[in-house]
Amino acid sequence: MLVYTLSGTLQSREAELHLLWEAGATGLEERGGVIRAYFDAPAELALGGEWVSEPDTDWLSAWKKDLRPVTAGRFTIAPSWLSGEVPPGQMPLLIDPGMAFGTGHHVTTRLAVEAISALDVAGLKVLDVGSGSGVLALAAALGGAAEVTGLDIDPVTLPAAYENAELNGLPYRAGAFVTPGGSLRFEEGTLDPEMDEAPAYTLLIANLYAELHDLLAPSYRAVLLPGSPVILTGILQDKLPLVREALAREGFGDVIETLEGEWALITARSS
Repeated sequence: MLVYTLSGTLQSREAELHLLWEAGATGLEERGGVIRAYFDAPAELALGGEWVSEPDTDWLSAWKKDLRPVTAGRFTIAPSWLSGEVPPGQMPLLIDPGMAFGTGHHVTTRLAVEAISALDVAGLKVLDVGSGSGVLALAAALGGAAEVTGLDIDPVTLPAAYENAELNGLPYRAGAFVTPGGSLRFEEGTLDPEMDEAPAYTLLIANLYAELHDLLAPSYRAVLLPGSPVILTGILQDKLPLVREALAREGFGDVIETLEGEWALITARSS
């Protein structure tokens, strides 16, 4: 078995992960600050990593064996094969691991689901920027939001997001999933800071790295109705000043920071 090892975390090198999939990776995992990409054959990669040959093993089965449900506020995030382990009174959020990640086991995902859980999302129109596996969009949708859109620039994520919506029992009709409060759809694309967007959303969620939050902050403001909350995560603590300054620049207020380990989540409100 061939393993391509790369220093860093899945979150910190998120922008490069698609290169591993495009080169033929069959799976990725993170161990102690090292990304491990599994390949059936060597590939051309210029990411500064190293190739390692290891004895063949069913790495996916071994990883699945160690995967446990994660409590995040009123949600319990679990893979489908552990749905029976969701405690009574908790809302199941079923996410199977795959090419788009977002199982809820990364601290940034869990913090974001906890922040969604703490809000009354009933009736809100929600935009999830960089939706990946759909976990945050699904949390908002299952929590009762009226309309949820998951937006991701990488088309590889869309099949995983659709599969996870189906895992949670959401029927698909007329181009969207039917949810307890309304509808959920996933789209390929991104916010364009060069475009003038019409305010339309009443909650924006984004699990991206700090530099993207800085770039997209004008678009966050543009698409949100005044007084609407934002939930931003994927932020390394040493990059917090960059995001703070971007939110201040765009007139966001009520800024609250939640810190855990090396990561941070910020909630704020549009002006």
